[in-house]
Amino acid sequence: MVMKNSFKISALILAFAGLGFGAKAQTATTTTTTTTTTTTGGIRYSIGVDAGIPVGNFKDNYKWNLGGSVQADIPVYKNQLFVTVNAGYNNIFGKKDIGGIAGVDATDFHLIPVKAGLKFFPIENFYIQGEAGAAFLLNKSDVGANKSTAFVYAPQIGVQFPVSKSSFIDAGVRYEATTKYATGVDQSKVNFIGLRVAYGF
Repeated sequence: MVMKNSFKISALILAFAGLGFGAKAQTATTTTTTTTTTTTGGIRYSIGVDAGIPVGNFKDNYKWNLGGSVQADIPVYKNQLFVTVNAGYNNIFGKKDIGGIAGVDATDFHLIPVKAGLKFFPIENFYIQGEAGAAFLLNKSDVGANKSTAFVYAPQIGVQFPVSKSSFIDAGVRYEATTKYATGVDQSKVNFIGLRVAYGF
């Protein structure tokens, strides 16, 4: 199961990386904007590290999460409004000795969220972003769920600033939540406050 999941994750990341580098190679000419440098097509790509702390009922059995994501920002209006496409992997770590009972441990959640949305810059370098999509649970039977897919949504705010003519740092804080993975079990909703720090090009 671990090797199978690792293969899926690696394939997903390689596919997005290949798409990003392929598009970048096709649009070698760059133009400078107020927030960063983009290709002539205007698409911005970023690869980031994600971390978070569970909230709501989900925090009863889970303590924190760690993962990574790739994102494409596609311009819609000037350099203020973008359509975003994001995919990643999240490992949510279960607590040990739940309820003070030795040996009763929560099994980690392994999720692949795939989201799309809008990213708006009301002022230079500061943005508001909202995304929604599907989050795929890789170890449904291990965590006692009866669904492998849930609706996910994630409002976010952040800053994006250039570090060179062709790269930037994107740092954002978001609230991310899903619907239930187990029918009738509120604790199976994945809810967390997350931080994403990404390198963009």
